[in-house]
Amino acid sequence: MAVAQRFGAEHRVLVTGGAGFVPSHLVDALVARGCTVVAVDNFITGSKDNVAHLADHPRFTLVEADVSDGLPSHHPAMTEPFDAIMHLASPASPTDFASIPIEILRVGSLATLHLLDRAVTDRARFILASTSEAYGDPQVHPQVETYWGNVNPVGVRSVYDEAKRFAEASTMAYHRYHGLDVGIVRIFNTYGPRMRPDDGRAIPTFITQALRGESLTVHGTGTQTRSICYVDDLVRGILLLLDSTETGPINCGTEHEVTMRELAETIVALTGSESNITYVTRTADDPEMRRPDLTLARERLGYQPTISPQEGLRRTIEHFSHRLG
Repeated sequence: MAVAQRFGAEHRVLVTGGAGFVPSHLVDALVARGCTVVAVDNFITGSKDNVAHLADHPRFTLVEADVSDGLPSHHPAMTEPFDAIMHLASPASPTDFASIPIEILRVGSLATLHLLDRAVTDRARFILASTSEAYGDPQVHPQVETYWGNVNPVGVRSVYDEAKRFAEASTMAYHRYHGLDVGIVRIFNTYGPRMRPDDGRAIPTFITQALRGESLTVHGTGTQTRSICYVDDLVRGILLLLDSTETGPINCGTEHEVTMRELAETIVALTGSESNITYVTRTADDPEMRRPDLTLARERLGYQPTISPQEGLRRTIEHFSHRLG
């Protein structure tokens, strides 16, 4: 099936975390289709550089604020109602789980409730960016949306996993109690330009190490898997959910499942690096395997990723090469 475009010209869309990696690409796509976009970010992990090219755009506004404290009602961009509120704010990297755990919990809980209240007031469609981390270290493979997951509620990763699970529960409570128009997308491992080189995720870490001629540090034996999705494919999926009337949760990503060792070897080859691969201690609660079942996304949204890992990694390496000089 094909989902007709529901949001475009004359629609106002709020994107939280709008200067972050994935949200900044979403902002670009929304502006391109004619939406007026307000991005809110406290820059704890986002960067103004990611949206600098939109600084003078008449349909884009960047507001510096922490959505965990609520939206800044005094700001002129907040006085008119929004047609859609897209909550993508949250640090999402393994290094963040240990360094800013309280901030992650706050943005998954308090910010979500503030934004849901605003969505009720504005009668806006509310889109929650959830995560494959909701499945924890899965015992079902591939992961289907009906699987409840295998999460350690007190582990180092729990601040992210459980914050997102709370956000999902809150979103569904508002949907059931207030009749709010909502959509939940569970995002699988995404990569592309604008990732932080030092954010601790495998792809930016491997690319940065390869470009610098350093050893690529693979955790454990490198047999654990991830299904990697280029950011453009993910953004198309999120927009399909926005335009639909689906509630979700719906998985979004690709079925290109690779081991971490294979991923490291591919990046060494694509960069032409002479780096070798070394193995380091695996982090606690690191999922053994990760691949989405995309049946719902295909049937309900008409979603189909199109960018191959080779092409996506090539584009990402080119970005990092320029960025690192």
